[in-house]
Amino acid sequence: MSHHSTPQTCSSSKVTYTGRRFAHRWALLPALLLVAAVGCGPAELVDAGGEPLGTWSDGLVSSNGLSTNGLSTNGLSTNGLSTNGLSTNGLSTNGFNTWFSADPARSEEVMRYIVRCALASGQTLAYTHAGITHTWEGSLGLAPGWASGASATVAEQQLVSGCLAAHVNKYGVHLNISVQGRDALGNAIPTTPEELQTYGQPEAVFFGNLFNGEGLFAANDAPYLAYDESTVRACGLSSWSGDPDCATVISHVGAARTHCQLDAARTSYARCTYNGVTYRPLTTRIRPQDIYKCGDGTCQLSESCGTSNTPESCAADCGAC
Repeated sequence: MSHHSTPQTCSSSKVTYTGRRFAHRWALLPALLLVAAVGCGPAELVDAGGEPLGTWSDGLVSSNGLSTNGLSTNGLSTNGLSTNGLSTNGLSTNGFNTWFSADPARSEEVMRYIVRCALASGQTLAYTHAGITHTWEGSLGLAPGWASGASATVAEQQLVSGCLAAHVNKYGVHLNISVQGRDALGNAIPTTPEELQTYGQPEAVFFGNLFNGEGLFAANDAPYLAYDESTVRACGLSSWSGDPDCATVISHVGAARTHCQLDAARTSYARCTYNGVTYRPLTTRIRPQDIYKCGDGTCQLSESCGTSNTPESCAADCGAC
């Protein structure tokens, strides 16, 4: 892929890559449209402009909040755009502009998370649409080759896919999570003992490949929640059957150790194998206090009114209904 000293332009759109002193056509694969599609119920778009993109303090804590609608396989993925050549075109082309124009708020949200996952801290990707420039900041740096303009390797496809799944939050709220794993070159995401202690609750392992249609998968990295417990991170630490809202985009496959192998440090998983395919996964951890219990006196987003003591019918916290 060639690099250019000036932004490529097409129609009313242009793309500028900053942080490396050059602009280029950052190629997107067709599965971007699977990631960006809409149509699995009402969405709460989250802080589309100013939400923090992660906090560095030797280790890395990432704020999740991508709504489940943002990963739906309905809507845009069925209207032909998913096969219109985005694998060889970049953000500066009419294809991307058409996709972005269909739902700029949703598209902006999805691109914000793609760039956060793929690019490193200090790198940004800017895209101007209809006179408005959207600037997306990198954080995890999982796909350094792709971020530099090369075609995404299979490892980069898998890691960006797993990263998007890890950031899904069906309630559209932002909850800090600790992301553990390695980038496509094998470099560990930095962490500290303090981070592991604060985010002491193992949560889930996320893996898959949206780019070739294999899908997204999550596996519990902890015992399943008790009957009276819940979390807004429902797409990770889930029941055996998986949360029905999350299941529209992420398949829950049971316990992590059934499918995944721990790395040498035993703080994350090095690989997961499912349906005969081996994936590069990401492991997440949350704070213990982010698991809620029916009866603690606070009606959480993951709890509802009712007549019992389960999150779906928590009379003690949310009253009768």
